[in-house]
Amino acid sequence: MQKGNQTKVKEFILHGLTINMGSQAALFALFLVIYTLTLVGNVSIIMLVWSNASLHKPMYIFLGNLSFVEIWYTTSTVPKMLTGFLSEINAISFNGCFLQFYFFFSFGTTECFLLTVMGYDRYLAICHPLRYNILMSNNKCWFFVASCWIVGFLFSLFPVILISKLPFCGPNDINHFLCDPGPLLELSCVRYYSTEVILAVYFATMVFITFSFTFISYNFIIQTIFRIQSSSGRRKAFSTCASHLVVVSIFFGCVMYMYIRPSGNHPFPLDKVIAVFYTVVTPLLNPVIYTLRNKEVLEAVRKMMHL
Repeated sequence: MQKGNQTKVKEFILHGLTINMGSQAALFALFLVIYTLTLVGNVSIIMLVWSNASLHKPMYIFLGNLSFVEIWYTTSTVPKMLTGFLSEINAISFNGCFLQFYFFFSFGTTECFLLTVMGYDRYLAICHPLRYNILMSNNKCWFFVASCWIVGFLFSLFPVILISKLPFCGPNDINHFLCDPGPLLELSCVRYYSTEVILAVYFATMVFITFSFTFISYNFIIQTIFRIQSSSGRRKAFSTCASHLVVVSIFFGCVMYMYIRPSGNHPFPLDKVIAVFYTVVTPLLNPVIYTLRNKEVLEAVRKMMHL
């Protein structure tokens, strides 16, 4: 076979979560409700941060951007999943598949960097409270936010271009509900070991860098909290970062399982369950986790309700 892009496949068939037609309607209703609640929850956080002057602080600016990322992150996959429940053949064009791949990974990578910067923000707030306003001013906060967006969208270009240049000449059935690197590599007519190694190292580097910085931030945070003498002070300090730590653990745990592992045959049903968790469930949980444990957000909500 000659080198270069010998793509003959014009579209892919997404198998979705199940082939049982009886459960399609129930799953459609379930994921439609989750998707709607996700949009409502995250849009509410954005509006709350935007409209309330008391929340114009780095912590809440990061939170508003995280909610914005979550809206588009889940939108890059869920609407297509929902239409698949209603279609006998859930087809997606070749270009549409890689466009979904690009936006899904761009928003996911942006979230990785945002969570890392949010961990650094909590480190400054707890470990250097007297210098916090200098070390993390609003201007520096917006610089970090812009950097996360730019790096996230640039970083995702390489794997999309690399995989799209592989020869796809059939079959075109993707045993997944989204266009993901693993299933796409399985469909390539020629398995290039070097390509798979490059992609594995590329993904692992990004996850390792973001997770390591987050881990270092929380290592210093925990050490500082243990040095606080009063139990009430320790609880107050821990409450400011506990919600972020929960989100980080869930998100990075799923990402590591899916993208940092040896190539080969993997149990696709389990992969689909994990993918549902970080593409559908996590974007719904984030606004709940952050608001339920945050007194300032709850107070802003109460004030808004009494207007």
